[in-house]
Amino acid sequence: MKWVKHFLTILLFGLLCMSVTAQKMITDNVHLPDTTISISPDTTVQKRNAWQKFIGYFADANKPKPRKKFDFSIIGGPHYSNDTQFGIGLVAAGLYTTDLHDTIMPPSNVSLYGDVSTTGFYLLGIKGTHLFPKDKYRLLYNLYFFSFPGYFWGMGYNDGANKDNKSNYKRLQNQIKVDFLFRIKKGLYAGPSASFDYVEGKDFSKPELLRGQSYKTLSYGVGASIQYDTRDNITNAYKGVYLKLEQNLYPGFLGNKNVFYRTDFVADFFKKVWNGGILAFDIHAQFNYGESVPWTMMSRLGGAYRMRGYYEGQYRDNNITEFQVELRQHIWRRNGIAIWAGAGNVYKDFRTFEWRHTLPNFGFGYRWEFKKRVNVRLDLGFGKKCTGFMFNINEAF
Repeated sequence: MKWVKHFLTILLFGLLCMSVTAQKMITDNVHLPDTTISISPDTTVQKRNAWQKFIGYFADANKPKPRKKFDFSIIGGPHYSNDTQFGIGLVAAGLYTTDLHDTIMPPSNVSLYGDVSTTGFYLLGIKGTHLFPKDKYRLLYNLYFFSFPGYFWGMGYNDGANKDNKSNYKRLQNQIKVDFLFRIKKGLYAGPSASFDYVEGKDFSKPELLRGQSYKTLSYGVGASIQYDTRDNITNAYKGVYLKLEQNLYPGFLGNKNVFYRTDFVADFFKKVWNGGILAFDIHAQFNYGESVPWTMMSRLGGAYRMRGYYEGQYRDNNITEFQVELRQHIWRRNGIAIWAGAGNVYKDFRTFEWRHTLPNFGFGYRWEFKKRVNVRLDLGFGKKCTGFMFNINEAF
C-alpha cells in the first residue's frame, strides 16, 4: 500500500542517522572519548574526526549527566505529512533548571523549531515552559510564524465532509501566546494569559466558501487559566494528572473587529500499567461563542497532537470535543512504540451537535529517546478516508 511505502521511507531516512548508528554504538558498548591514547615508545594522541563526534553526540544524548543549568541539543531530519508533503525539520531543545539544589522540581524546557517543505511551507517558532525557583511561578509561551500553501474546505462538518469543497489557498499566520501562573498550593496554578493572532488568507480558488468573511483577521485576546498538574515530567509523563481550564476574551475595546469568547478545557491522565508500559488519556474541548467567530479562529480538528492523521482545518467550526487514549511501550534500550485510538466532533453549538458526525481516529508510532525523557516520535495516523504522517519531538500530550 502507498502509505506503507511512505512510512517505511520516512522511518529509514528520518531515523537512520540518529537511531541505527547511535544504537549500534550503545550495543557495542563503545565510548568515544575526546582523545585516544596509544601506549608506545612514542605516545600519540588521535583526535576524533567529525563523523565520530556526530555519532558520539547521539549515542550519549540520553545518558545521565551531572545536573547543570542548561542542557542543550539539536536534532533534525526529513518528514512527510499530508499537510506539508516532504520537508526538513530542525529542533533545538533545551532542558534547564532555575535551582540546581532542587532535585525534585521537574526541569524547565524550551524549543526553537523550524521547518521547510516541498510545498513552499516554512515555519519558525519558539515555545517552552519556564519554572521559577521552588516552582512558585510558571511562564508558558509559544511564538511562531509560518507561510502555508494548503487546502480549505469551508466551515462546519458538512463542508469538511464534501470532497468537492477541497480548494487551494495560502495562509500566513503569526501567533504569540503567553500564560503566567501563580502556585496556589502544591500542583494547583492560576493566572492571566494574553494572545495575539494575525492570519491572512490569499489566493483562494473557491472564495465563496468563506461566506463573506474577511480574508484577513487580527485578534487580540486576554484571559485567565487555572491548572492542576501532578505530572512527574512535563514532556513525557509516566504518572500524574494535568487539568486546565482557560477562558479568553476578544473584546472590541482591544481593537477586535470580531468580538467573541473562548473556553478551553484539557484533562490528561497518565498511569503505569506494567513494566515499560504507560497508559495516557487526553480529553479536549474548545468552545468559541459570541457575535462572530472568524474562520481563522474556529476550532480545527487534526494536526500533530490530536486526531492525528486528519488534515488540520479540513473540519472546523465554533466548537470541538475530542478524546484519545494512547499506550506507550518501551521496547529495548532507547526504542519504543505507541498505539492510540480516539474520536472528535466539530459543531456550531450544542443544539446542532450530532453524534453521527463523530470522526474516528487511530494509529501507531515509533519512539526514540533523544534525551532523557525527551522522545522523537514518528506517527502514522488514520481517520475517515485519510492518512497522515508526523515527525515531531516530545509526546503528543
